[in-house]
Amino acid sequence: MAAQLRAVRARIRAVKSISKITRAQELIAASRIIRAQQRSRAAQPYARELTRAVEAVVSRSSSLDHPLVTEPQSVSRAAVLILTSDGGFAGAFNANVLRETARLRQREQERGVEAVPYVAGRKGIAWHRFRNIEIAQEWSGFSVRPGYRNAEEVSEALLEAYSRPSEDGGVDEIYLVSTEFVSMLTQRPAVRRLLPMEIEERTGEPPTGPLPQYEFEPSPDKVLDALLPQYVASRIFYAMLESAASELASRRRAMKAATDNANDLLNRLTREANNARQAEITQEISEIVGGANALAEASAGSE
Repeated sequence: MAAQLRAVRARIRAVKSISKITRAQELIAASRIIRAQQRSRAAQPYARELTRAVEAVVSRSSSLDHPLVTEPQSVSRAAVLILTSDGGFAGAFNANVLRETARLRQREQERGVEAVPYVAGRKGIAWHRFRNIEIAQEWSGFSVRPGYRNAEEVSEALLEAYSRPSEDGGVDEIYLVSTEFVSMLTQRPAVRRLLPMEIEERTGEPPTGPLPQYEFEPSPDKVLDALLPQYVASRIFYAMLESAASELASRRRAMKAATDNANDLLNRLTREANNARQAEITQEISEIVGGANALAEASAGSE
């Protein structure tokens, strides 16, 4: 009985330690997520207006022949940029992104296209290495607080591969797999094609309002050449900011669930410890009463 009580108390101490860790992780994530949301909202207008500028150039140039908007005649290799986290304790955040990546890779294989992974985040890097999947290029150390320079570094590597023919190790398309921040409770993985841009024919006014009137000097091709690096970097940077906010929200939710589970387990173990202690006390009382009765009977017999 005493051994069982010691074992239960040891488990209570272990669960209390785990509960303190998960509670601290929850508070840290909660304190950082507001700042991550603010950075994401602050970057949104720039990314939106830059995209509108590119759309304006494309929509007002009927004979435009630029790699940004021209569909390749044949696609044999596609770059897939995967945004994961550097740390754990984030619930299903990384699993959802990597599952979406596996689906994209399967679709590309079905149409005869080789998916070339470019991975940001230690969790994604470890996942690919464990499965012996070759990574074209990797980055880490900025998943929670990405900077624009990190996005530029990633975009430069992707654009360098996009500028080369697939026969020389280049790529024909660029995809981005990341997590969209919908709310504190909802974050969903998404796949977007960065290059070439997907052109949609629409009638009427665009949802974001009429496109601005631009005069192109010296030519639309030159304008797109200047906008291309900024466009790709801004799209990647905004996706990184959304991914950071999603990671923190997922970590906060996962750590809160872990803390609640630890508290429930503590309540159950405390009841078990109380029951074991009560049984131990009852046994001790029974032994005392039995010993006293035995002594009384022995004294009565000697008389």
